[in-house]
Amino acid sequence: MKALPDAPPAPDSSTPLKKGLTTGLLYFFILGDVLGAGVYVLVGEVAALSGGAVWAPLLAALCLALLTAASYAELVTKYPRAGGASHYAVLAYGPFAGFLTGFCMLAAGIVSVAALARGFAGDYLSEFVSLPVVLVTVVFLAALALLNARGIRESTRANVAATVVEVGGLLLVIGLGAWVVLRGDGDTGRLTDLGTPHEGPVAALLSGAVLAYYSFVGFETSVNVAEETLDPRRSYPRALFGALLTAGAVYALVGVAAAAAVPAGRLAGSSGPLLEVVRAAGGVPTELFGAIALVAVANGALLTGIMSSRLAYGMARDGLLPRFLTKVLPGRRTPWAAIATTTGLSLLLASTGDVSTLASTLVLLLLVVFFLVNTSLLVLRRDPAPREHFRAPTVVPVLGAASCVVLATQIESEVWWRGLLVLAAGAALGAVAAARSRRGRRTAQEGA
Repeated sequence: MKALPDAPPAPDSSTPLKKGLTTGLLYFFILGDVLGAGVYVLVGEVAALSGGAVWAPLLAALCLALLTAASYAELVTKYPRAGGASHYAVLAYGPFAGFLTGFCMLAAGIVSVAALARGFAGDYLSEFVSLPVVLVTVVFLAALALLNARGIRESTRANVAATVVEVGGLLLVIGLGAWVVLRGDGDTGRLTDLGTPHEGPVAALLSGAVLAYYSFVGFETSVNVAEETLDPRRSYPRALFGALLTAGAVYALVGVAAAAAVPAGRLAGSSGPLLEVVRAAGGVPTELFGAIALVAVANGALLTGIMSSRLAYGMARDGLLPRFLTKVLPGRRTPWAAIATTTGLSLLLASTGDVSTLASTLVLLLLVVFFLVNTSLLVLRRDPAPREHFRAPTVVPVLGAASCVVLATQIESEVWWRGLLVLAAGAALGAVAAARSRRGRRTAQEGA
């Protein structure tokens, strides 16, 4: 892959959004979003599908995620705009595909924030205090919206602190797992047990990788802050690949530590598998992980909320959503209308509790988005770039699109039915947006 030379960032007055993200802040933005709340329950579910070799499907999922990440890196450095995947699909296929892509991302993001808000108000918080779920959800989402509206630099600085806490908790698990093995209470032989009584090694690896793939999604949210990055052509590839490789290393080590310290059956039967490692090691209060989980959930909701609001802003600027969503705070230069709208929709979903029916479709929706991103890159290779940018080998987007198809075939049929309903709604709204765009172009041509 072609690396970019170091160069000082050029001033850019073409965007109303404030440029405040350095390479370091962007790295922590991506790392914090990838190392989200899912890892604290993921290990047990992967163990149930693949056995004690939890590290294997995690590394396989990392390799699959890197394929699509490379496509994002090229598109971001070529088109550093807040619309992200939606904007790329518009350029490659037109308004209909752009709207459908953005709709899938928005649906996934809004539902994800709602689910995380309910998660914050649920069992983790009840370890410390009991409060009405609706009250906690309202306060939680309002606080995140205010932090989001305050500014991208302030939001990402809060993310840096939260990411340090998340990574610290995972490193603690790695250390405790090593301690269990060193004192003779663990079993490293479990690390080569790939497969279950119902599936052979290959099938177990693939099914585990499908689930583990969800743990690496989150890097795509960073696309929507490229316009607020000081030098996206140089910073984005470094931050993206650095964060994914860091997350992959941490995940693999957590999988090794957990499987070596605790039998796979015990991990699979626990809703808090990393707590099983803490209990096996002893000496560390389990309440500590309740606090760490709350930080992880809050951080994931903040970063997903940033993505959703920037995506809505970018789609509105492309004419795919109402222009009202392009309104920006004069001083802070943050998209307040998009922040308020996406937060309101998340609050509605979280308050009604009707989130579970859509939560299981998140992976499917993201696979649709990733497929369109990889194929958009192939189409846009014909579009000459006005400046030097990151370029991935042609085989990378081809393999990335193929991996999305393979993973989609592993998703259960009932999830497909729910996903198809969401896609049908997006397609209907996309047809309206495309027709409106065509009418607008004809009117402009007639008036010229």
